[in-house]
Amino acid sequence: MKQGDLVVRKSYGGDVLFRIASLHHQSAMLKGTDYRLLADSPMDDLAIVPNPEYSGAARMARVKEYESLQRMQEQREQQAMKGDVGQRLALTETKHPFFEMPGKVLHLDGDANYLKKSMQLYAQMRVPAHGVYVHESQMAETVRSLLPQLHPDIVVITGHDGVLKNRMTNDLYSLASYKNSQNFVNAVRIARDYEKSRDGLIVVAGACQSHFEALLYAGANFASSPGRVLIHALDPVYIAIKSAFTPIKETINLPDVIQGTISGFDGVGGIETVGKYRVGLPKPKTLTGVKPTV
Repeated sequence: MKQGDLVVRKSYGGDVLFRIASLHHQSAMLKGTDYRLLADSPMDDLAIVPNPEYSGAARMARVKEYESLQRMQEQREQQAMKGDVGQRLALTETKHPFFEMPGKVLHLDGDANYLKKSMQLYAQMRVPAHGVYVHESQMAETVRSLLPQLHPDIVVITGHDGVLKNRMTNDLYSLASYKNSQNFVNAVRIARDYEKSRDGLIVVAGACQSHFEALLYAGANFASSPGRVLIHALDPVYIAIKSAFTPIKETINLPDVIQGTISGFDGVGGIETVGKYRVGLPKPKTLTGVKPTV
């Protein structure tokens, strides 16, 4: 086996597809390909998956991913048709075309492959987004640097995490029991120091099995994972997109947005938060050499 190989853990019944991130003597550090899980495993517990498309774990993840994307698109279409009927009628009667302005996202990811998938989904859903691949340990300083430059409406702080195997019994409420939760908490605190209001800046934070309570108390609007379960790679993206398209006059529907994720209520939780979507009038002309700040 070598770095980059796709594997499953035999002792877990091959439930999650991993990529070998690094090798250490007789053990390997693993990163989930569909779930934001960081794990280590003895080499003799790993089995190579020659064709991931035929892996049961990969097939199930793809099905869930497709269903989540379908829900996202259907909800967006319903919102576009429904909208604020009175306001849209008033805008239409002016005989000037109006324009839409969804919230802008800054997405920090500890996994380059997940970041690529996330950026593709933002583009597909027409959400303005700036993505940065950065190791979890560097996220706090990256947030400190980028927030004043980019002025996003929503910041996503995610990557890989997991509960340590050798933690003390019943010690799930200690940050020391997690691989990256402390790094996420540090980044959330920096973001919340920058913008105190949870409606001024929406923070989505965490990965698989992350310390939900610590992230929420640090200032996140949405965080993983209440049930210390695996979350899908695109769950934070789904929440960010939902936040970006919820009108500023409405609060994000918590049951709706959480049920819309792949991992559900055990995977993601949050607090009442105002959306970031706006409409404008009249539609601006395209300018050459002018970079918009929205």
